Amino acid sequence: MTIDVIVPEAMRKAYDAFHYAPAVREAGLIFCSGVIGQGDSAEDEFRDAWRKIGLILAEAGADYADIVDTTIYMVDLATNAAVMARIKDEFVHAPYPASTWIGVSGFVRPGARAEVKVTARVKS
Repeated sequence: MTIDVIVPEAMRKAYDAFHYAPAVREAGLIFCSGVIGQGDSAEDEFRDAWRKIGLILAEAGADYADIVDTTIYMVDLATNAAVMARIKDEFVHAPYPASTWIGVSGFVRPGARAEVKVTARVKS
């Protein structure tokens, strides 16, 4: 039995180079890998991360309304949390999913401010 990997074409090179799936589908759920956005400002970086999550969900036949849980890791949580909350609300609307926010010291991509990981339901 193989796992059902979800790889949008725009993320195929990363899948092949770094050997991890942007998401996998199992037991009625979509488990997304953590996503780090890019941008000069926190707003741009966080918005890019949420857009990438949207691409992954769309590839799986889901959307932001199907998110049931989020885990957000942030450098300097106290400084970046308000910006992340505002940007997240551009994409995720009520009823809101469960969520955990965790402060960290850094990421594999130097200078990154946040990594967003979500779990979504598969549409029935």
